[in-house]
Order: sequence, then structure tokens, then C-alpha cells
Amino acid sequence: MPLLIQNRGVERPSSTAELFDKYPHLQENARAFHAKPFADVDPKCLLYVQQREFAATTPADNCVSVIGSDDATTCHLVMLRHTGSGAVCLAHCDGSSTWSEVPLIVKAVTSLSNLTKEGRLELHLVGGFNDESKTSHKLSLSLLAAFHKQKEEIHLETCCITEMNDDIVDGTHRPVVYGIGVNVKTGDVFPASFTHKGPAEQLRSARTFTGGQMADIYDSSRGLVKIGPCKWSPNLDISFWLSQNDDTILKYLSTSPLAEPPHFVQHIKSTIQFLLEHPSSDSLFPGGQPQLYHRTEQGDWERAAQP
Repeated sequence: MPLLIQNRGVERPSSTAELFDKYPHLQENARAFHAKPFADVDPKCLLYVQQREFAATTPADNCVSVIGSDDATTCHLVMLRHTGSGAVCLAHCDGSSTWSEVPLIVKAVTSLSNLTKEGRLELHLVGGFNDESKTSHKLSLSLLAAFHKQKEEIHLETCCITEMNDDIVDGTHRPVVYGIGVNVKTGDVFPASFTHKGPAEQLRSARTFTGGQMADIYDSSRGLVKIGPCKWSPNLDISFWLSQNDDTILKYLSTSPLAEPPHFVQHIKSTIQFLLEHPSSDSLFPGGQPQLYHRTEQGDWERAAQP
């Protein structure tokens, strides 16, 4: 079935401008989304999703009440929810493999939903901006096309992408919204930024940095974050980047050097340092098993023993 807007099937657009011209209410929705206040999310109820990760759960989850992700410049944050079951998935997509990622997102929600119940699949897209290389625009169109190809009916509700997420600050284009959270209980989506990006923040960043594909990081039935096992090989050449200045790192390791958040360079350096300290991934995954984390009574993520 095609993607639906206001209960009607849509033709696959050739540009985001065409989409917004045809459906002006999407522009209004995007502006309304910008205007929403940033919510202060308690880390003790947050599940954070990094780049090239997704997580899905239901309102019955006692460990997670908000799934969130941020630091998206050209990346897009994709939230899909079934209104009947309340099952929700949040993914941080960077365009590396959109056509194989979208079916994973849909399956994550449908597998947690009893689709004979009332309700429908609703899609919220946030991210990108008017970047010079048009990376955002390409990803916007890829995501729309990939959802258009799914067999399920999917209703596009929020489309705060590319030109509708663009701001000009001191002559430089940058996103209006870099991050979102979704309230697992209500389905409310809101602009957000997060200081807590764990558990295993550096390990997860290393997985993405070394080319790891889109990964499901959460087992909602057990309330466990699961990471890996990941595979990378020693690469001492990356130590080169630790001696480079910020502008060089931004120029070569970012899709949008002028729009990155202020902590981008430090994040890259700490990821490289982690990879140099763990030249082979094998030692981090004894017996080839994933790392598991559960939420303690105090609300922190703690390494769990293997079952």
C-alpha cells in the first residue's frame, strides 16, 4: 500500500518541495512541532538511541517511558507507532541502508501489535536541513519512497524534514530540531536533547564508526538493552585523527561540518580513543555473546549477567 496522508494514498514525490506544496498542512504541522517546548527527560526513564540504531517497546514497559535520540544533522529520526497497541519504534537513520532499514522498523512495531485490533500505523519524520550537498534531501526522499513500498498502510502525520527543519544562523544553514523524544505511554513526540546517551555509549559509537549496520538495541519483553556482538579489526591509522584540529575533523568526518553540535569533535575523539584501547572487538564480547544491560531500582543501566 502507498503511504497515506489525510487518509489518501500519495504519489511518490520527486522532491520534498513538491510534497510540501501539495500538502500545506504538513508545513503547518512542522511549524507547530518546532514551537513545542523542549521536554526535560529524566535519564532514569529514558532509552537512548544512537545513530544507526532502533528500539521498540509498548506502553506496558515498566523500564522505559521515553525513547529518545539527538545529534541528527543530515540524519533523520523516524518514529512509527501503532495507535491500537501503542507499540512504538524510534530509529536514527543516516542513509547508509534505508531500503533494508525501513522494513525492520515496520516489523518492530507490527510484531509488538495485534493488528486485528482497532488502530493504524502512524509515521513521524524529523531531521535534515538545507545542507549544501543535499544529503538531507536525498535521505528524505529515500525514506518516503521506502515507506511507500511497504505492504502495510502507513499514515504520515509529522514531516519536519529538510527545508521544513531548516534555520539560518549567522548565514549558515542548520537544523531547527536536532533531537526528539517519544512518550511510550501516550505516543506524544516532542523536540528534545539528551545528556545521558548510555548505556555503553562509546562501545555503541565504535560499532557505528567501524561500519556496523542498523541494529535493534532493545528487548522489550525482558527490559534489556543488548549491544553486539560487534566486529572490528585493529586499525592504528585512526590515531592520526587525534592530533588533528577541530576544523579538519569536521571537514572529513562530518556530513555537515558547519551544523554539528558543539560536542561533535570530542565525541569522535573519544570514539577513536575507545577503538585504540580495544583494537579487537572480541575481548568485549566473551563467548561471542552480546553485552546486556538492565535497569536497576535506582533507574541506572547496569551490565547484566548472561542468561
